[in-house]
Amino acid sequence: MKHRPLALLGAMLLSTGLVACSSSDGDQSAGGPTTLDVWLMRDSVSAAFQEEFEAGFEKAHPDIDVKIQIQEWEGIGEKVTAALASNDAPDVIEVGNTQVAQYAQSGGLTDFTDKVTELGGESWLKGLAEPGAWEGKQYGIPYYAATRVVIYRTDLFQKAGVDATKITTRDQWIAATEKLNKGGVQGIYLPGQNWFAFAGFVWDEGGDLAVQEGDRWTGGLDSPEALRAMEFYKELQALGKGPKDSDESRPLQAEVVAKEEIAQVISTPGGANVIVQNNPDLEGKLGFFPIPGKTADTPGAVFTGGSDLVVPSVAAHQEEAYTFIKELTGDAWQQKLALAMSYVPNKTTLAASVASDPGAAAMAVGAAQGHATPNTPQWAAVEAKNPIRDYMTAVLTGRDAKSEAAKASESITTTLNSGS
Repeated sequence: MKHRPLALLGAMLLSTGLVACSSSDGDQSAGGPTTLDVWLMRDSVSAAFQEEFEAGFEKAHPDIDVKIQIQEWEGIGEKVTAALASNDAPDVIEVGNTQVAQYAQSGGLTDFTDKVTELGGESWLKGLAEPGAWEGKQYGIPYYAATRVVIYRTDLFQKAGVDATKITTRDQWIAATEKLNKGGVQGIYLPGQNWFAFAGFVWDEGGDLAVQEGDRWTGGLDSPEALRAMEFYKELQALGKGPKDSDESRPLQAEVVAKEEIAQVISTPGGANVIVQNNPDLEGKLGFFPIPGKTADTPGAVFTGGSDLVVPSVAAHQEEAYTFIKELTGDAWQQKLALAMSYVPNKTTLAASVASDPGAAAMAVGAAQGHATPNTPQWAAVEAKNPIRDYMTAVLTGRDAKSEAAKASESITTTLNSGS
């Protein structure tokens, strides 16, 4: 999922600006190729990749004319909801991976369960495939992933005598960060409310943010596993001066890292570009490594952000839409997309294709241990209220972890079961 706030979804009117799609000119009924209307999101493809893919696809499938419209993330939830409820929806839509359940619940998506094997589903990243399913059926086809890694200052590591390649466990990470956290240097910049990083630590411990038994969900922050994860987060966060009461965007952590002597930050690799934009002197001084796990043989668990491709059940060109998805999510184009955009391909078997890109290579290692948030349409409401952030700040400012975790878990439980 792209990490934008999700608006509450409901019955939407076509006045949201929905573009007429599937009744395009040039359909086969008029003797020409079928026009396939596709919505892809801002920054999921570059203009150069889009041009290359369209040309290659249409050469291989001359009976299909692809029309890609780039959509903005702001307000996309309402726009997709309106499209699914209309009689004039696009044929293919890119959606955030954790948004699929919301759209599938309405019955507005095409079921691709019988196509999973043909599409190579046995190798799909779990963090894309699992949230793309709803009630045992596969509606979202994994498109690409992005995960968090550790971005580090190579010059500060060298000065402190720390070898990043030797940091493969949490214990080694803490020891290295303690060594770096001296002489005016922050060992790490970790805001107190980075709940995506915290979630990874919860999964490492064997816990979850919420668990489902039958039709009922229960918040999981007060489990022994999640409490151990919070202890580790608190230990790591203390090795820097990150604010305890805000997240990565307040202030924008890349801008903070650019201005101060900070050895590490947890971010998607794209954060390195923002750091350098704000401080060109750091060009060539940033490196990447996967978030360490509890043991050297398994990298740390991470939240898998990214996108799936879906087809509205009312889309006019179902067969052509599947052909498009099969091509774009197939091995050849996935490898090209990963290299062009520094993304993680949708299959674990394609990880080697990004070996030449240090940031993407570090992401690919972590993506093998990727997870998604609880797969329920009500999770968007949890994120909107986000008791996880409040809980983290409470613990970091000295309140009792057990009692605060119990309160946050109860809030999650109430919200997740509100739609049952």
